[in-house]
Amino acid sequence: MTDTNILTDKYGRKHSYLRISLTERCNLRCTYCMPEHGVAVSPWGKLMSPDEVFEIAKRFVGMGVTKIRLTGGEPLVRKDFGQILEKLSTLDVELSLTSNAVIIDRYIDQLKAAGIKTVNISLDSLHPTKFKTITRRDNFDKVKQNIDKLIQEGFKVKINCVLIKGFNDNEIIDFIRYTQNNPVTVRFIEFMPFDGNRWNRDKLVSHEEILNMAFAEWSATGVERLVDEAHDTSRNYSVHGFQGSFAIISTVTNPFCDSCNRIRLTANGRIKNCLFSNSEVDLLTTFREGGDITPLVAQAIQAKAPIRGGMSTDESFSDPNNYNQNRSMIAIGG
Repeated sequence: MTDTNILTDKYGRKHSYLRISLTERCNLRCTYCMPEHGVAVSPWGKLMSPDEVFEIAKRFVGMGVTKIRLTGGEPLVRKDFGQILEKLSTLDVELSLTSNAVIIDRYIDQLKAAGIKTVNISLDSLHPTKFKTITRRDNFDKVKQNIDKLIQEGFKVKINCVLIKGFNDNEIIDFIRYTQNNPVTVRFIEFMPFDGNRWNRDKLVSHEEILNMAFAEWSATGVERLVDEAHDTSRNYSVHGFQGSFAIISTVTNPFCDSCNRIRLTANGRIKNCLFSNSEVDLLTTFREGGDITPLVAQAIQAKAPIRGGMSTDESFSDPNNYNQNRSMIAIGG
């Protein structure tokens, strides 16, 4: 198998998008991401160093990766984040970042210098009290100020909102209305099952429910269906006359696995070929021993299931035994 097709799986999906988690730590404690009892994080020595992040990423670029997103935990809590960013900026890829924006104002200049143009921000409520409930931290004002700062500094901002029925689904219209005078994309994400987040299907807010709310507010003719980008996980819309747009990521009720081009590298150097897969392939140990990680990458890619880590039916997806063995979201990387 040559370097040009190592990242193509047996279903013909070419994986050109690598999401690298830099840390399992975070300065928030979001309920859907981190179990209430917390998680056992990897010791520092088990995490990829800045040089290891760069060298492993470089090998993926050689295999055909054209886009790298840095995630966490919260990637900005790593004290050597700037060093990692500077190294990765020398690669011929599109670099992007997912953050909770609590401390992102400290890194504006570094993000610009690295060529990052798009930043995804996690924000699940527009109400300070509700924000504190879901994040277990009182940082709403700071996050909102930093989103405004990113917009002012010319970044393309996407706001990721995980919807949970009975908690924040009554803010869907408020979030869409936020795009009226702000050039952002608000992305509504279905609540997904991971270890310790007390998922159940009753908490889902479906694609259809979101659209029906939008149509009821602005009419079916007032909401425009936009053209999605290639491999886009979201279905994109805008309200006529609004500066921004909104999108729906329906991983549970309407999965997009047939066009998936994403692979994940955890902070401790393991490949996850799917967000929902329990299986992982350790690259870091072999890399540190001076071995060739290429066969391991090929192994991980060829083992990828056609849909949601092998959970192809609603019954299998709703069975806790199929996802309780997976990592918590914070330990996978957003």
